[in-house]
Amino acid sequence: MSCPRVTKANGNRYRRTESRYAGRYSYEFDREETITRPASSLRNAPTIPPPSASVADEMHFSSRPASPTRPWSPTRGPDWVRPPSVAGSQYERADLNGSPRPGTPSSRYGGSPRRPLPPAPLFSKPGAGARDTKIDIGDDEDDDPFGGGGRTINSRHGGRGSVQSFTSGSTIITDERDLEKVDLEEYDDDETNSMVDPNLHYGPAPEKQGRRGVRDAQVSKKEVQLINGELILECKIPTILHSFLPRRDDREFTHMRYTAVTCDPDDFTQRGYTLRQQIGRTMRETELFICVTMYNEDEIHFTRTMHGIMRNISHFCSRSKSRTWGKDGWKKIVVCIIADGRKKVHPRTLNALAALGVYQEGIAKNIVNQKQVNAHVYEYTTQVSLDSDLKFKGAEKGIVPVQVVFCLKEHNQKKLNSHRWFFNAFGRALQPNICILLDVGTRPEPTALYHLWKAFDQDSNVAGAAGEIKASKGKNMLGLLNPLVASQNFEYKMSNILDKPLESVFGYITVLPGALSAYRFFALQNDAEGNGPLNQYFKGETLHGKDADVFTANMYLAEDRILCWELVAKREERWVLRFVKSAVGETDVPDSIPEFISQRRRWLNGAFFAAVYSIVNVKQLWKTDHSIARKVLLQIESVYQLLQLIFTYFGLANFYLAFFFIAGSLTDKKMDPFGHNMGKYIFVVLRYACVLVMCLQFIFSMGNRPQGAKKLYLSSMIVYSIVMIYTAFCTLYLVVLELMAKTGHDVPLTVSDTLFVNIVISLLSTVGLYFFTSFMYLDPWHMFTSSAQYFALLPSYICTLQCYAFCNTHDVTWGTKGDNSLNTDLGTARIINGSIVEVEMPSEQLDIDSGYDAALRNLRDRLEVPDPGISESQQQEDYYRAVRTYMVSVWMVANVVLAMAVSEVYGVGSGGTNVYLAIVLWAVAALAIIRAIGSTTYAVLYLVQKIVEGKAKFEAGNIASANASAAASSVGGGTKSNMSYGSKGLNVTDKINETKWAFSRAMHKAMFWKK
Repeated sequence: MSCPRVTKANGNRYRRTESRYAGRYSYEFDREETITRPASSLRNAPTIPPPSASVADEMHFSSRPASPTRPWSPTRGPDWVRPPSVAGSQYERADLNGSPRPGTPSSRYGGSPRRPLPPAPLFSKPGAGARDTKIDIGDDEDDDPFGGGGRTINSRHGGRGSVQSFTSGSTIITDERDLEKVDLEEYDDDETNSMVDPNLHYGPAPEKQGRRGVRDAQVSKKEVQLINGELILECKIPTILHSFLPRRDDREFTHMRYTAVTCDPDDFTQRGYTLRQQIGRTMRETELFICVTMYNEDEIHFTRTMHGIMRNISHFCSRSKSRTWGKDGWKKIVVCIIADGRKKVHPRTLNALAALGVYQEGIAKNIVNQKQVNAHVYEYTTQVSLDSDLKFKGAEKGIVPVQVVFCLKEHNQKKLNSHRWFFNAFGRALQPNICILLDVGTRPEPTALYHLWKAFDQDSNVAGAAGEIKASKGKNMLGLLNPLVASQNFEYKMSNILDKPLESVFGYITVLPGALSAYRFFALQNDAEGNGPLNQYFKGETLHGKDADVFTANMYLAEDRILCWELVAKREERWVLRFVKSAVGETDVPDSIPEFISQRRRWLNGAFFAAVYSIVNVKQLWKTDHSIARKVLLQIESVYQLLQLIFTYFGLANFYLAFFFIAGSLTDKKMDPFGHNMGKYIFVVLRYACVLVMCLQFIFSMGNRPQGAKKLYLSSMIVYSIVMIYTAFCTLYLVVLELMAKTGHDVPLTVSDTLFVNIVISLLSTVGLYFFTSFMYLDPWHMFTSSAQYFALLPSYICTLQCYAFCNTHDVTWGTKGDNSLNTDLGTARIINGSIVEVEMPSEQLDIDSGYDAALRNLRDRLEVPDPGISESQQQEDYYRAVRTYMVSVWMVANVVLAMAVSEVYGVGSGGTNVYLAIVLWAVAALAIIRAIGSTTYAVLYLVQKIVEGKAKFEAGNIASANASAAASSVGGGTKSNMSYGSKGLNVTDKINETKWAFSRAMHKAMFWKK
């Protein structure tokens, strides 16, 4: 029994008969009809006879027909071994010249599992084809493990074996054997699909080699109903992810929600956009809203931060006795990930998000309803986590569900715009209580976010809180071998021990680091007139042209400092900022000089101009609702910042003068530690080298980027380090010499008592207080591992970084660079039908001639061409550069005049009578003492707070214990065998045990610096 099949090629008609044995086909040529074919380019068309019967008998085809609706799925198991070739048609060996043939598991070398099997030759026996390793994914509703689905308009047919994939709907080309002419239109597409040999390839070569066992994703067209004119999709999660989820009882676990946002973030709620937390069964109140901003960081940095956040959320859910948190605490937390630019985000970071179920490729669209999409919002509640080793962690490791909102911005518009999406778009939609900001790469410790939230819960006047940022020291602390990393580790530690606690006592922290900080959302809101912290915070994003003066532009390089000031100085409010030392986050620090200098340029310029802004506007503090004591403290802090600003401005001169007077003291032959007047020669060489490098530093900074002049900047930092090391040696030598003289040793000459006292006081107030406060916080290890590197690089902090920052005040980026405007002055070519376009062009000869005459006339008459003038962007750049030049000139002249004047008035060896040196040393000591007092006060207040909390919990425990004892007595009805204590019904043994427990708990909480 056979079934006729039809093939039509170039108008010829053939009849193919399919045998039920071995799936063989035979073809008969229809002699009754005339063969029609396109004319040959040869004079006489060649006559090609059909293949002989012997050849036709050798042709074999697969007995498995192709599926009419989807690609064919294999039935062989993974243990299938490629069969040996048929005798008589040996077309390949098991090995090629001693090397394994790709994709042959039977090879003696094991084969390669990544490359597909080659297609079988035309006359081979039935065997495995390259498509046998493809994995099919269900496309019909019967294959859908979740159910549901949209209406398919045109489904896929056949894959590579489809007729439509390589030829027209009425023609199929085969290279089989004798063909018989029949009418193709008698049969449907599904029957014609089965005629195609899946081992044959048609069309151009594939662009890339496909992986074995991997099926390329294919798309289909579906009708989707717009919601309020916007595209919102509910997409099923991948089958593998769905298979091992512990919870599948709600749609938020089984479907990912996609929203194409076509509006500005300020109009997100007005345009009717919503998030899952506002609709249906997932409508919830948001207590904690976490923002994670990223640019082009890789998957390691992303998973480090995301896994840390998930561990923190698990800690929230583990606090079963909390009134706010508990088992379902994750429902009150939303994590928002904002990627700055779809084409900037790292591809493997998207893969990590896809592994969590948050992101799916092929869903997003550029234009919806003739409106450009500005952001792609993906929402999913994930139940798995990826650690930094890219290993999955689930409920067995304590991971709880996490509500994730992933906002993929279409364009790169900088971090400030990402925060505008977070606060003005998603924040207004969710109305959270506390917002936490994190950068990708920061790894929060498991309880860091809870301690940040607790600071707001304990004090309703707290508007913002900063956590402690630690520098990542690498595996086994090997990063400290890099002096740059070690110096930054010391700087971060001392800032968290001295600077941040002092500012927290005053109530105003100059900057809440974006890497780990938190804000009360209500405190950030603007007033009815639109004025407020967020208005000032986002002003830097929209400043252009005349409004963007150099001062404002550089001030908004550190926009987080402006936000902190606006919160504390908010009219008729009493908001304060706090430092939470127990909220610790670890972040990577620059380990190369170019990256380090570029980062500090933004920090230093932003900090300098923001400090000037807060000092100039200090009168705003008197319009707040702060108490008189708080206002006085804030005024004192303003004076402290002013002194710091002055020292920063004259840092170059002060460094040179300190070296000049201290190292110059050893130029005297009687005090020369080297002999042969070497002290004088070394001083002269280092003095001129220091002055020369300072002069060259301005040339480097104004003419070269750090990335393009690494050796120049490295050389300058080495010279500064040598000068600093020699100055430190001279200081210690003078102190030891004076101490030996005071203890009765015979020394040739000593310094004056005044200079000795000044040096000792300065050393004790800096290095001594560093050691004291570090031991007080039980965190002294950085003093032994990183202090030497920091002091060696201290001149580079003062000279190299400050010089580069001031010399590049003109370098301000307002969003994306480049000209993105579309010019239409030449007209457009509009498509009206297929490949036919409509254009406007001269059609008559008269029009063509008139254009030519106009060109000749313009050449003859030499008409004056109007000057296009200077563009606004060029004027702005020239203005920035001019102001930069004026500012750098004034700064350089001020430092040079100060250094020359003091060095001329007080010569070398006049340390005892040098009034300026005494003022500088005592000012340094005074500032260090102020910082130490503030740090100690912070520690005492924190300790008292923890003791009070412990006492309250102890009393609550007593009440609970008394109630339990009374209940036990009433139930038992017996008499108490032990002596009762007081009126609460507690026996002496219980009281002693509870006292011990409370004391140990209070001592543990008192050592907050360990956390």
